[in-house]
Amino acid sequence: MPAQRPIHLSPDEITQLKKNRRSRKTPVRLLERSNIVLLAAAGMPNYQIAVTLKIDVNKVGRWRNRFAQRRLAGIEKDLPRGANHGGKNSAAQAKLRSTIIAMTTQDKPQDATQWSTRGLAKVLGINHSLVHRVWREVGLKPHLTMPFKVSNDPHFEEKLQDVVGLYVAPPANAVVFCIDEKSSIQALDRTQPGLPMKPGRCGTMTHDYKRHGTSTLFAALNTLTGEVIGECRQRHTHKEFLSFLKTVERQTPKDLALHLIVDNYATHKHQKVKAWLKGNPRVHVHFIPTSSSWLNLVERFLGLLTQKQLRRGVFTSVQELEGAIMRFIDTHNHHKKPFVWTKSAEEILVKVGRARQTLSYPQSV
Repeated sequence: MPAQRPIHLSPDEITQLKKNRRSRKTPVRLLERSNIVLLAAAGMPNYQIAVTLKIDVNKVGRWRNRFAQRRLAGIEKDLPRGANHGGKNSAAQAKLRSTIIAMTTQDKPQDATQWSTRGLAKVLGINHSLVHRVWREVGLKPHLTMPFKVSNDPHFEEKLQDVVGLYVAPPANAVVFCIDEKSSIQALDRTQPGLPMKPGRCGTMTHDYKRHGTSTLFAALNTLTGEVIGECRQRHTHKEFLSFLKTVERQTPKDLALHLIVDNYATHKHQKVKAWLKGNPRVHVHFIPTSSSWLNLVERFLGLLTQKQLRRGVFTSVQELEGAIMRFIDTHNHHKKPFVWTKSAEEILVKVGRARQTLSYPQSV
């Protein structure tokens, strides 16, 4: 075991360390380091300090050595109010924060696609906990990305105004449905049973699985009531889509018009679908802009289905999968509640305009 460096304190150092111990404003790390130094100055060996403070013995040795080398400045390093970078509101601290934010958002390391706290701290010559603290304060999460795409539909504004208008001011004597299909839902069975969740441990699920086939869910969300009409089919061609449209039409009172919001999937524009719509004048189809699935409210329901029923579900057959899906729909309808659209078309257009400008897209829509 290496020799432990003796610690001898001056009166001023004793006063400051004891002040750190008493003050309620002392950061937890500085309080711990001050206790290490005071106990070391009292002649206590590292292993005994570690037991007394319930910390790692290597940490005790590290801060004993740093104090011996740099005195009080050594244990205050990397703290917000430490001598190394000035106080939180000092010019040096503000400059360092700006540098951390700028490098995180505008630069990247040579060996990775994004910074880690330790990687950026090493480049800047600071402690990684300071980088983490700045990221947390300003909401930076370099390890995460969000899917995003700006629609280049030439009729974006027209379609947006049409669909949002149906949400915020639906026509009288009419029902508005958002329709979509969730295709190729896999009936996945795990190769071993998972372990249950318990305090201190999450539940487990094997990484490998057995496939037992797939199913496609056709779903229509009533925007006024939140009720969902759903059917599971083995395929998702225009035939299944047209059959589902007929189901929705049959379940809607004949004295009401139907306004159906759908995406631009090819089966939704099939000639046989167009022919059926022409023969049913009370049914009106509204297409959302391309690359704008967020505009279709039924996607919100399908997201809940995936989150609550499918992602961690275990299914030994397609029939078991479809049964779980239909039970989820029944439960949802029993406690139905509409998804409320809150953004106006004008607000969305402003946001899309900013995105187009950032991405150097043409401003015209």
